Amino acid sequence: MEMSLRPFLGATVAFCLLPACVEPVGSTGLAASEAAAGTEAEAAFGEPPFEVWAIDQSNTNGLAYGGTVYIYNGHNLSAGDGVAPVSAEVIDLGGATASLCFEQTGANPVRPHMVLFNASHTHAVLSFVASGHVAIFDAATRAPVACLRSSPGADGARQAHAAVPAPDDSYILVANQNGKLLERIATDYDAGTFAWDHDAKLNLATCVAPSGDPCQFPDIRPDNAPICPIIDAAGAYGFITLRGGGMFVVDPAATPIQIVGEYDVTAVNGNGCGGVEAGGSMFINSGGGTAANLDQFDVYRFPLAGYAPTNAVNTPPPQVVFTDGSPDRDAHGVLLTNRRRNVWVLDRIQGVAEVFDVGTNAHVNTVDLKGPLSSDPAPDLMARSPSGDRIFVTLRGPTPLSGDPHASVGSTPGVGVIHVTQAGKDGKLKRISPITNTDAGGVERADPHAIQVRLL
Repeated sequence: MEMSLRPFLGATVAFCLLPACVEPVGSTGLAASEAAAGTEAEAAFGEPPFEVWAIDQSNTNGLAYGGTVYIYNGHNLSAGDGVAPVSAEVIDLGGATASLCFEQTGANPVRPHMVLFNASHTHAVLSFVASGHVAIFDAATRAPVACLRSSPGADGARQAHAAVPAPDDSYILVANQNGKLLERIATDYDAGTFAWDHDAKLNLATCVAPSGDPCQFPDIRPDNAPICPIIDAAGAYGFITLRGGGMFVVDPAATPIQIVGEYDVTAVNGNGCGGVEAGGSMFINSGGGTAANLDQFDVYRFPLAGYAPTNAVNTPPPQVVFTDGSPDRDAHGVLLTNRRRNVWVLDRIQGVAEVFDVGTNAHVNTVDLKGPLSSDPAPDLMARSPSGDRIFVTLRGPTPLSGDPHASVGSTPGVGVIHVTQAGKDGKLKRISPITNTDAGGVERADPHAIQVRLL
């Protein structure tokens, strides 16, 4: 599962990767007109300036590694409607990033999957799910400044499914999915130093839970591949979703990382990839998209206090906000609307967002993203504009690289813009900026996945 970067359709403003090289390629007139449009949009939406970073997982053309980051002016992306390309800065991850990763780890980075910003939005943290790399970028210059690679698990496998910066910027928590390890990178963004904290590592395949049960065991937690670490705002707890079901709550800053809460498959279904703090709780989903659990849509609500190693299993109990295990359901990305009243959870198969009231847990709406712009949008992850009037969503392509194909196949790869209405209860897909990466055989390989908003 999965808690979200290629040649571009139409006129594009592209930037090379070297720190001293920021030379736009494309139409100067288009760039000037879009800059003016962005200023007008900023005034119209009453928002501060911001960027939208979107990640295409597909390889750099002609290579077996790389990928692409698209960086959009947020106000330009917000304006207009229909299906039309919006100019973006483009970072080819097969260039300077791949060179740095190979220099520092001896391997090329493959399949960029999730991107998140540190607390001050000075740096971007990009995880590569296939190769296990975590690349860190100076967000302003777009330059990669460090690249680390996760540890191999017992069978030699390693991945970096998600890498989550701590709220105080002191570390990055890494879900090494197929290695079944929870790892930590010590970070000092001001000094530019990043290093694995090897003493912090928690082996989820071989550890023993506080109850005395094995961390991984049939009928308890059968497959402890960590999917999405979700850290609360205080930095006290990390909620670790697992591929095979069950969950751990950990003290992410302890050395080694310490389990303070354990949940089995009777309490939490597998493949959760999405969580958001709201109303004094942590909302977390579970989904489908794997051979062991094709169809699932659950939303849970966990408290933000009451965890201790001495607790009984499944304590404190989560509230089950919503559950639907019927065919063709797959819960994925989660978002809190700007007035903190509603939580949105996407369904990649149905092409909808389910909306829940934070105060009551009530299911208040189903927002259908299918329509004239896309018959099969396959929405994956979301980020909202500073005002909350827009939600930006990645739309998967026809040749997905992650997630079972039944869950992730889409017809319109790109970035969608949802206009939010009714104080966060409703919305409509108003714009798609396409992303394309066609191979030599004419097959569309673009597969957008991660998306984040960076405040400027």
